[in-house]
Amino acid sequence: MLPIFELRGAIPLAISYFHLSIASAFFWAVFGNISVMLLVAFLLEWGVEFITKHFSWGKRFFDWLFERTHKKTHKQIEKYGDWGLFFLVAIPLPMTGGWTGVLAAFLFDIDKKKALPIISAGIATAGIVVTLLTIGVIHM
Repeated sequence: MLPIFELRGAIPLAISYFHLSIASAFFWAVFGNISVMLLVAFLLEWGVEFITKHFSWGKRFFDWLFERTHKKTHKQIEKYGDWGLFFLVAIPLPMTGGWTGVLAAFLFDIDKKKALPIISAGIATAGIVVTLLTIGVIHM
């Protein structure tokens, strides 16, 4: 559920270290990632307002975070639209995933009813890719 690792770390850990079945590792990692993404999506605006209002470091932090996310995502989303958001989440690289997808949707003012299914599909796709990499079906 952590923003950097998400299911990219959860699936290999679940299969290799905790010896969960492939299906169980995939299910729990995708379920956990989508659950946190939904929570972040619905609490993000309130959380940003609360933190920037009550903590002196809040505005600096969110300005930095939003600027960084905007730089990393604007070309992809402006060029490809919904598919850009999907691929941002679906391609299992560091600093991409559900958290970044929610931030990008928030920054680009994409309606939650539209963004959340796209982000969820991206999470599931990333889960499939990471699972196949973990079990050795795909070789890098």
